[in-house]
Formats: sequence, C-alpha cells, structure tokens
Amino acid sequence: MPKQSKSNFWLDLLSQLVDVFLKSSRKSSRKRTFHQHVVPNDKGWAVRREGNKRVTAVYKYQDQAIRKAKRLAKKYKADVIIHRTDGTIRDRIGYD
Repeated sequence: MPKQSKSNFWLDLLSQLVDVFLKSSRKSSRKRTFHQHVVPNDKGWAVRREGNKRVTAVYKYQDQAIRKAKRLAKKYKADVIIHRTDGTIRDRIGYD
C-alpha cells in the first residue's frame, strides 16, 4: 500500500470513529431521572432507581423502604413510586 493511501485510510477511519462518537453522545442527551421505586424483593422490599437493574437498598418492611425512597427523592427532586407485592403501582409521591 502506498504511503499516501495509508494516511488516507487512517484519516477516514478516524473520521468515522469521531462521527460514531458524536452520534452516540447526542442520543444520551436525555435527562437522567432519579425516580425511586419501592418494589417487592426476595428478602422483603427494595428501593431501586428508575432504569437501574441493581437495587439501592433492601428492607424487611415496606414502610422502611418507603422512608429511604422518600429521602432520596427529596434530595434529587424526584418521585417515589410504590409498588404492591404483585408489582402493580400502588402510589406515586412527587417531590418536584
């Protein structure tokens, strides 16, 4: 491969990588939510931030989990979404 075409190859590759990076950064410009969900868990009740797979905290009783979720929601000006044991939403408390 001649030297000129080698440098063009690298410039084209770099240009493509920059384009991919810029497109992906635009997609993630959505505002992050800090809504706290109180959900049933194997060990009782869990507090989980909206969009997370991992739980923030686990409690034996639902009222303990609700207190923790309220503290976090007040801190981040978010909502608390309380679920029933079957997973349906029981209540929503806003701290905007």
